[in-house]
Amino acid sequence: MSSEKFENLQEDYNILFDDLKRKIDNRISRCSGEEKKQLIRDVERGLEEAGEMLHDMEAEARPAPGTYRNNMNQKIRNYSKELEKLKRDLKRMSTSAASAELFTGGTYQRDNVDNEITSMKTNQRKTLLQGTESLNRASASVDRSHRIAAETDEIGVGIIEELGGQKEQLIRTRDKLDNMDANLGRSRKILNSMARRVMTNKMILMAIILVELGVLGIVVWWKFFKK
Repeated sequence: MSSEKFENLQEDYNILFDDLKRKIDNRISRCSGEEKKQLIRDVERGLEEAGEMLHDMEAEARPAPGTYRNNMNQKIRNYSKELEKLKRDLKRMSTSAASAELFTGGTYQRDNVDNEITSMKTNQRKTLLQGTESLNRASASVDRSHRIAAETDEIGVGIIEELGGQKEQLIRTRDKLDNMDANLGRSRKILNSMARRVMTNKMILMAIILVELGVLGIVVWWKFFKK
């Protein structure tokens, strides 16, 4: 999983890389003269653009979660290795072309040298502007990360405070339950005591009734059978 911008950059990079590799492997070796030099300059600009894409991908990978960030960085490292190899291949072909031109006695005209210098300055200025733009994008990305971290801290503090309030409510509820248990215990004792008193009163009443029945029996016997 990666950000949508990272995936778009990755797709654009792969398209650009395949185009540059095709030019280096197939087209440059078949060209000569000014056409070859122009193609080499185009490839150099493409390599610079690919390098900027990698910088943008690195900026997108920094705020990503740990597992996804490692996967994204691994892809970037692989792309960097491929790009460095492509640069070495271009340098080797450029050196070979220059050596061949010197060997055949060809020389640049003054206006061609001026054009080369102007082109180099233009490329350097473009590279500087692209670097500044990439730095601004990276700074903006870092600022967004700081804002997200600050918002996350605020949410965390709010959750902690809410949990603290819930803890106090739970403690109060537990205390109320403890009081209810104590009251229920006292109520059970009172009910048990009342039950014992009722049982005792019943036994006393039964004893009185038995005594009265005995007395009544004696009176009846005395009155009717004593004669």
